[in-house]
Amino acid sequence: MSTPSPSLDSHKAQLLEARAELLARIAFERGGVVSRADMAAEHFDDSFQSRAQALTERETEFAMNEHETAELGDIDAALARIQAGTYGQCTDCGVTIPTARLNAYPTAKRCIACQTVAEQRR
Repeated sequence: MSTPSPSLDSHKAQLLEARAELLARIAFERGGVVSRADMAAEHFDDSFQSRAQALTERETEFAMNEHETAELGDIDAALARIQAGTYGQCTDCGVTIPTARLNAYPTAKRCIACQTVAEQRR
C-alpha cells in the first residue's frame, strides 16, 4: 500500500477543515437545531412585514440551503475520491487534474477542459 503524497494530505486536511467550517456556519445561521424551513416559516409570523418581503426572505433561506447542501456534497464527494484513490483524476476523461487547480479548488472533479464542456451544456 502506498503512502499518501504530502499534497494529497494537504488537500484532505483542507477539505476536512472546509467541511467543519461549513457545518459550523450552517448550525450558527440556522440558530443551532432550527432548520432553514423553520426559519423561513418564522418570516410569515411577523405581521409587520409585507407579504412580498416575507416571501423574498423565505426564498433566500431556501436558496442558501440548496447552496450549502451542494457545497457539502462537493466536499464529501472529494473526500470519497481521496478514500477511493481517485482524487485528482478527472471524473469525465481520467486525466490528472493539475495540482494548481486542486490547490485553488480542492473539490474539483474535472479537468478544466471537461469542466468547460460541462458548463457549456448547462
